[in-house]
Amino acid sequence: MKITIEQIPDTFEKFEEMADTQRTPELVCVLFLCALALFIRNREDGIAAMNLLRGPRPMQPMDSQFLQDRLRGKAYLPFAYYEGASPRNNYQPGIPYVLSIQEDPRPQDIEPGYLRLFLNTAGADSPRPIKLRPKQSTGDWFLCAYSSILRPLPIPARPHPSASPVRLPSPASSPSLSFVPALPSLFPSSTIP
Repeated sequence: MKITIEQIPDTFEKFEEMADTQRTPELVCVLFLCALALFIRNREDGIAAMNLLRGPRPMQPMDSQFLQDRLRGKAYLPFAYYEGASPRNNYQPGIPYVLSIQEDPRPQDIEPGYLRLFLNTAGADSPRPIKLRPKQSTGDWFLCAYSSILRPLPIPARPHPSASPVRLPSPASSPSLSFVPALPSLFPSSTIP
């Protein structure tokens, strides 16, 4: 399945506006990449965005440090998962931003009540997992585990600091989303309160 966004939010307010809808698993995946880009741009806004995605398990100082360590010198990393991005083009995705998401080929291997999806990137040999959990009372999905998404990728073709590895998004008054097609409900009765 694929999810498309027109712009990457450049403030927490715009991120919050984008997230202010039923949080499906595929939306949480794209919002996570947006939160990483926001973290690079503005650490405090990025932490607020991550807290929104993590729900009742907010970021701790060591979580923020983990993100900072993994993203240091890698402003391209959140963009590497969108279609069109590759090490040869400095991980410049096409616009609109299209994220390809794969369902878990082995759902029986994950504990009940959780969902594992895989994000594609031209910078890795295989898709990388992201783990989500639902909240029964709202039907929203939340970020649970994501460290594989932050693993190193091949260095872009032009890693020199003066070479802009990513296009910074232009300010947007209202980021828009489109979905192609939605995930079926995989956990209708086994959700976490």
